[in-house]
Amino acid sequence: MRRRDVLAGIGSLGVIGGAGAVAINGFPSAGNADNADNESDDGNKPVDPRTVETIEAPGSEAGEVRVPATDQATFIDFFATWCDPCEEQMPALIEAHDRLGDDVLFMSVTNEAVGRSVTKAKIVDWWEKNDGSWTVGIDPTAELSSQYVIQGIPYAVAIDASGRIQWSSGGKKSTDDLVAGIEQALEPGGQ
Repeated sequence: MRRRDVLAGIGSLGVIGGAGAVAINGFPSAGNADNADNESDDGNKPVDPRTVETIEAPGSEAGEVRVPATDQATFIDFFATWCDPCEEQMPALIEAHDRLGDDVLFMSVTNEAVGRSVTKAKIVDWWEKNDGSWTVGIDPTAELSSQYVIQGIPYAVAIDASGRIQWSSGGKKSTDDLVAGIEQALEPGGQ
């Protein structure tokens, strides 16, 4: 195959992928790039609830949890055990949890392929090493990650008690950034 054909094919995939993202999420706004709150022309609709498997680890029980919670705000931190910024962000998450953990379903979720690329035991070891002490879930099929259109990791999402995304942001965050994002989901009526 000629190089020109390969480059044209790659370019076509980029155009198709970009068009799909616009079709699903709409055009990006020129406003606050940190706040991808998934608003569309039909309003900020509640997200569909999902059941997430949780694992036994410090602060977490094995079982399932409904996301978003039905009776309170929900905060999700998407992470991976191989992600250095995720590990570096853990102290900020610990402090944010200490400040607001009682007011919100506070959880971290990995979409690593549990059973293939990572084991539950490895996740628990990582969790213990980094002093996690709240609910930890797994999303091996990336359904939850896809629903919230996470764009890399770490990625944070704050959802109000009515199931509407009020704040989402990618990249490593400070404690104050995390608390401010979560507080948007705690405010009556959202932002």
